[in-house]
Amino acid sequence: MPGENLSRDEARERAGLLSVDGYEVALDLRSAVDATPDGGAPGADARDSGTPESPGGPRTFRSVTTIRFRCTEPGAATFADLIAPSVTAVTLNGTLLDPAAVFDGSRIALENLQAENVLVVDAQCAYSRTGEGLHRFVDPEDGEVYLYTQYEPADARRVFANFEQPDLKAPYRFEVTAPEGWTVWGNGAGTPSARPSAEPGDTPGDTPGANTWHFAETKPISTYITAVVAGPYHYVTDSYRRTFDDGTVLEIPLGAMCRKGLARHFDADDVFLITKQGLDFFHDHFDYPYPFGKYDQAFVPEYNLGAMENPGLVTFREEYIFRGRVTRASYERRANVILHEMAHMWFGDLVTMRWWDDLWLKESFADFMGTFSMVEATRFTDGWITFANNRKSWAYRADQLPSTHPITADIRDLEDAKLNFDGITYAKGASVLKQLVAYAGKDAFLEGARRYFKRHAYGNTRLGDLLSVLAETSGRDMADWSRSWLQTAGVNSLTPQVLYDAQDRITELAVVQDAPESHPELRPHRVAIGLYRRTPEGELVRYARAETDVAGPRTVVTELAGTEKPELILVNDDDLTYCKVRFDAGSLDTLRARLGDLADPLARALCWSALWNLTRDALMPARDFIALVLTHAGRETDIGVLQMLHAWARSALTHYATPHWREEGGRLLAEGALRELRTAEPAGQHQLTWARFFASVATTESDFQLLRGLLDGTAKIDGLTVDQEVRWAFLEPLASHGLADESVIAAELALDDTASGKRHQMRCLAARPSAAVKAQAWAQVVESDALSNALVEATISGFTQPGQRELLAPYAATYFDAIERVWRERSIQIAMVVVRGLFPGLQGDRRTLDATHAWLDTHQDSAPALRRLVLEAGDDLARSLRGQECDAAAAATAG
Repeated sequence: MPGENLSRDEARERAGLLSVDGYEVALDLRSAVDATPDGGAPGADARDSGTPESPGGPRTFRSVTTIRFRCTEPGAATFADLIAPSVTAVTLNGTLLDPAAVFDGSRIALENLQAENVLVVDAQCAYSRTGEGLHRFVDPEDGEVYLYTQYEPADARRVFANFEQPDLKAPYRFEVTAPEGWTVWGNGAGTPSARPSAEPGDTPGDTPGANTWHFAETKPISTYITAVVAGPYHYVTDSYRRTFDDGTVLEIPLGAMCRKGLARHFDADDVFLITKQGLDFFHDHFDYPYPFGKYDQAFVPEYNLGAMENPGLVTFREEYIFRGRVTRASYERRANVILHEMAHMWFGDLVTMRWWDDLWLKESFADFMGTFSMVEATRFTDGWITFANNRKSWAYRADQLPSTHPITADIRDLEDAKLNFDGITYAKGASVLKQLVAYAGKDAFLEGARRYFKRHAYGNTRLGDLLSVLAETSGRDMADWSRSWLQTAGVNSLTPQVLYDAQDRITELAVVQDAPESHPELRPHRVAIGLYRRTPEGELVRYARAETDVAGPRTVVTELAGTEKPELILVNDDDLTYCKVRFDAGSLDTLRARLGDLADPLARALCWSALWNLTRDALMPARDFIALVLTHAGRETDIGVLQMLHAWARSALTHYATPHWREEGGRLLAEGALRELRTAEPAGQHQLTWARFFASVATTESDFQLLRGLLDGTAKIDGLTVDQEVRWAFLEPLASHGLADESVIAAELALDDTASGKRHQMRCLAARPSAAVKAQAWAQVVESDALSNALVEATISGFTQPGQRELLAPYAATYFDAIERVWRERSIQIAMVVVRGLFPGLQGDRRTLDATHAWLDTHQDSAPALRRLVLEAGDDLARSLRGQECDAAAAATAG
């Protein structure tokens, strides 16, 4: 990987030297289904199947790229980017260069440039099995081959030669030759033409009857958002029509696609509904018509991300097509992702950050606008509850790691960039924008966006470009706001302090602001303070509210003086700012007893989030948090919040509970889950959610007997449908407890011999409690690169079972011996998955933490991105140990 890196300084120097007039890219993808050189069947999935051009090596395709570019300093030298097994020819300004002399595996050296230049590169590029570049997937269900590209931040160079940095935008013309019967999609509209059976440059075994697809030239865009999708995809069409106030009519062809094997599950109508609602919203508020022609959305297999905002051809992970019954929260998540990617058409694609330092200029805005548009324009009007409870928890965790960084980050190179697609860039940034809307006003914020698009269309920007338009539209000085919120790291805590008189009325209510020593910035917060008390019917409701600006260490809220004593004081009511909420002692007592009585779902979500932060900060014992879940989660109406509570309860038991209490805690969770499962509304989404949670915490023989009975039909729970996805969820705990062997898992795969079924099978196989099984799983992931990205993730998920700490203990030392080699030999995506996923944090002991610190001390020169991953994992482990100490102290006090 180090040879594939690109530094900010190198990119800045190249951007100062070059401007790109355009690309012409010709890809020949017929080799995707060619017979293997030894006569194997088309579509064979052996990693070394290769093509005649590269026998015994990776399967490759031909890529011919023509780049027309200018140079401000004739005679200067630079380089183009390309990661490929081989280069056939390089021509610069009509001169044929020696590929062996100018190509080093990741860069093509270019010397003696002219004022105007033409570079032509003919290469053999490799299909990917890691989700980076041009990914090739063979469907086990029908043998069909599917291709798609994924580039961010810098993997377009795995598919065609280019200048791989966001500020060298250019228009693109793509030409793609594909096997007969395939359809190809690109950023622009494509038209096929029949291709003669043989042409110069063809190689033995090329399929006859292929079509060549020619795509309309794109607008100027960055390399990382060009895209190609090809294969026998199931494709559905629709259209969007908009008439503007001036009478102009905009028509956008809409398309949505998935593998043929998923077609029966594909609810394209709902995808199109959300798409049209989003386009209406953004046209209403942005005053800039969608600029990229068509709008296709491809749901593709083995995708590493949630989605990617390629203009005209957005790609999504196919898990957003639901094979079984799911809850409303799943549909909400899909809608949010659809709208997040749509917001990128303006924030990111039309106007793009100059370098990855300002990644937030697209991701923070898309994250905020995704929820904002979803709440305003779709049926998911409670989206801010999910944002407060789910999305922000990601930000709070990231912002307390030793690797935390300002929203405007210091990105030295591409490896830094890859790791900064994190909770700060997305969720904290979106939270801060929500605060900005409260600070500057919604109208001023949206007018600023409109000016930003018109001023910088098809260009590249930095922080100051956005701040200048927001200062214009809001009339506020954005410099101080930016310094506090965008250019410093860390999260503040806000705690109420209250005094009462003899009549139980508030004499003074203040908000105390704290910051960690490592990041001591005290920020300005626009907050609401809500006072809650019980009604005669027993509900906790808000009876007073004040909105104020909190600044400095202590702010008195004068508006609430004289108010009757509340049972609960909620700082940051309505979730206006980004902070950790704390409680006074009386409010905390109220929540322990009456959290389920809180009538407002957003207030409830905020309280749950605050209680979880207390647990993570070792201020609340894990067993107390689990008790709160067991007492109050059954009354939670918001299904997304309930799912988060289940995840947090499992995490509390696994990481923060003292080891000797875990068995009892697990039993209590299983009993509580089964109780709620049996009393939940039949066939309702709460029943489904409690069923999945019960399976994940099942502990006793009677628990497992019930799961077996639900699988074989000898047990029933009224209304619960055990579809194929639920079957796998029930089978995994049986496998991890040694109650489902390889033959049982194979029989289940026979019922579901699909791509999804294969992932589930791999997870269940790796979950079995056997030393031999663990050794095999470790070897498959660490010692071999035969598995695809999706199967690597599934294997790691099965390998790391919380109940198998003793089986996993021998791999703690092995992990630290292996990770530097893994980082050096594997792609960055796979290396990140392995380093994160196999860290021995489940050991939960001081010895593992000491080993982590020892590795960091003795590997000062390792790749900074690798060190960051290990440092973060070690910090999570240290936090776990503090939580266990808190839990143990509570147990000692109770005893």
